[in-house]
Amino acid sequence: MKQIISERLKEKGLKVTPQRMAIFEAVLELKTHPTAEQIIAYIKENHPGISVATVYKVLDTLAEHNLLKKVKTEKDIMRYDAVVDHHHHLYCTETDKIADYHDEQITQLIEAYFKEHPIKSFSIKDIKLQITGQFKK
Repeated sequence: MKQIISERLKEKGLKVTPQRMAIFEAVLELKTHPTAEQIIAYIKENHPGISVATVYKVLDTLAEHNLLKKVKTEKDIMRYDAVVDHHHHLYCTETDKIADYHDEQITQLIEAYFKEHPIKSFSIKDIKLQITGQFKK
């Protein structure tokens, strides 16, 4: 995994530092669209020398370079997603869980709709669908 992280950082023109490696690895390891607090807890346990401020700074840098995506929940909690290819999210209001949802047909329908119905004075850069509900038990 470290080799993949290193290559992805280099592809984006970022310096490969131990802090970036550790924080990016934490997001990948947690696999649950973790919050900054969950990432900090993981870092404190596995890399206690990395400060909280560094975690936030690195998360912002990784998001700015499209290595992570920020996902905001309905409870206004910022989560981080290491899957940067185009996909949507399922958000459970009961558990606050976010799951990735891939459906190329929905993506194509939404894109086709906005090609036919452009929004005046607005240029669409990306469309992300968040489907809200509850996971069945």
